[in-house]
Amino acid sequence: MTAATVDTETEPETGEPTLHQPKRAYIAVGEVVLVALLVPAAVWCWHQGVVHYSFPVPDQPPLESTRFRGNWIGASVGLVTVAGVLLLDAVRQTVLAVRTRGRKQVEEPDV
Repeated sequence: MTAATVDTETEPETGEPTLHQPKRAYIAVGEVVLVALLVPAAVWCWHQGVVHYSFPVPDQPPLESTRFRGNWIGASVGLVTVAGVLLLDAVRQTVLAVRTRGRKQVEEPDV
């Protein structure tokens, strides 16, 4: 038989900030820069995925056709999804970098 061990977690000191860390603002800025690079890449992928064809027909207007390439469209959707997640995380990081108030201690009423 083995003895059960209890993992003791170290509690942060009361003076140390746990969530409020100003360095999170730099992370948020980096994520916004990544979003600014991913969105044009997604637009470029989308344009690569749509191909227009025009076939001339005698005595009639040309026959127009559009072909969608799934790999480029899928890459575009993936890039936009990653950009959206990064943008949400940038907002979260900004809120955690700015917000400073702590929890209020609520007194329990005597019954």
